[in-house]
Amino acid sequence: MSNLKALPIVPADPAGTVQREKRNGRGKGPKPPKVRIKYNRREAVAGYLFILPWVLGFLVFTLGAMIYSLVISFSNYDLATDTATPIGLENYTNLIEDPKVMLALGNTLFYAVMAVPLEIAFALFLAMLLNRVGRGAGLFRTLYYLPKMTPSVAAASVFLLLLNGNYGAINRGLAAIGIQGPQWLTDPNWVKPSIVLMTLWSVSGTMIIFLAALKNVPVDLYEVASLDGAGKVRQFFSITVPMISGTIFFNVLVLTIAALQVFDQAFLLFWRNQTNASPESSLFYAVYLFQQAFRNFNFGFAAAMAWLIFLIIMIITVIQVKFGNRFVYYEGDRR
Repeated sequence: MSNLKALPIVPADPAGTVQREKRNGRGKGPKPPKVRIKYNRREAVAGYLFILPWVLGFLVFTLGAMIYSLVISFSNYDLATDTATPIGLENYTNLIEDPKVMLALGNTLFYAVMAVPLEIAFALFLAMLLNRVGRGAGLFRTLYYLPKMTPSVAAASVFLLLLNGNYGAINRGLAAIGIQGPQWLTDPNWVKPSIVLMTLWSVSGTMIIFLAALKNVPVDLYEVASLDGAGKVRQFFSITVPMISGTIFFNVLVLTIAALQVFDQAFLLFWRNQTNASPESSLFYAVYLFQQAFRNFNFGFAAAMAWLIFLIIMIITVIQVKFGNRFVYYEGDRR
């Protein structure tokens, strides 16, 4: 009898109170209030109503236009009679056979490779300058952002004067230090650099994004690095670049897509007079698409060109996301 252990005594529940509370849901903690659920539904409905105009605009003017352009890319569209005659893959076959399509595509890709790194570097440089400004920072941000607000036509008119090979301000400045300036607007080797210069004029939007990212870099990291003897260059590459790598990646994606669709700068500098006197190095893909659609009224061919550049942009973007994402630092990531 000494080896037997005492069993715990469980009090009887003759009235079945515990079982009744379990069935009624009591004893498991408070239920979430129903008023909050209704409030969340009202918030969701209000949110959907606010974005409804954008959704309708996207469906009609973007998605609808894309589907319609895909249809007419397989047809010969006549604007006068508003009729589309199906011709199969003839427009896409003409894309391969037209030498100007490959020329314009090559010019556009070359421009993108040249412009995107320079835009990233210049915008980051300006953002770092503004990040160091204390008093009057708002004034300087406004002044740096003003070029973004300048209409493209006005900016092109200014750059036509600045880039003039004979009496332009840029060549006069180079002559003052003993350098003979090139013919920016007529020399095929300097046409794309001239367009890049005009593009750099409006990098303030990218600069603002970089400035916001720089403001979020913890100052403690720089203080600890300074105590360890790290210089400014080492801090930039070891702290600043990794901490804003997500912003750099985003800007590279956006600027690459914009560079592959560049139109305003090339058209306003070289093709505004509707002549064929402009150098072939200034014929960009969007410019040639515009000529086919609104000068030659070859809408089916222009639609096929649009879908070709859309596929190229999609492929380049997927490649950038696939490989570029490996170099992006994400806080809390354990990779």
